[in-house]
Amino acid sequence: MPLPEFNEQGDLPAGLHPANLAEVVARFGEGTQARQHATALLLHVHSLASATGKLSRFVVFGSYITTKPDPRDVDVVLVMSDDFSLSTCDSQTQVLFDHRRAETELGASVFWLCPSVLLRGTLDEFLRGWGIKRDLSVRGIVEIVP
Repeated sequence: MPLPEFNEQGDLPAGLHPANLAEVVARFGEGTQARQHATALLLHVHSLASATGKLSRFVVFGSYITTKPDPRDVDVVLVMSDDFSLSTCDSQTQVLFDHRRAETELGASVFWLCPSVLLRGTLDEFLRGWGIKRDLSVRGIVEIVP
């Protein structure tokens, strides 16, 4: 199922929209140098997280998945399996799991969790919450699926 069209604000409509990595790159990866840089960063983060063998879900939100020609960065939520252990990651991958280091060293805003830490609600409800903008309006987010 292709990603939906943008609304008049340049956002995807509210909801969690599945797409494979190739679809995401085709839709959001072309254009300005900033967008191409953000795409390379997204691919790098996805590669590192996938290489752990413990990545359950990979969700992209923020300016990268809008019509903005110059997204500030890449914003992602990594859902790791409950048996994920940071101690098994090499030093390059460990950067993903330290929000400040990921921002400083990679230029990505990375959030992560294991589903067992949720105290209430479902994982899908939690993930859809990342579509709430600063002005409290809601836009769509994208889950990269295999």
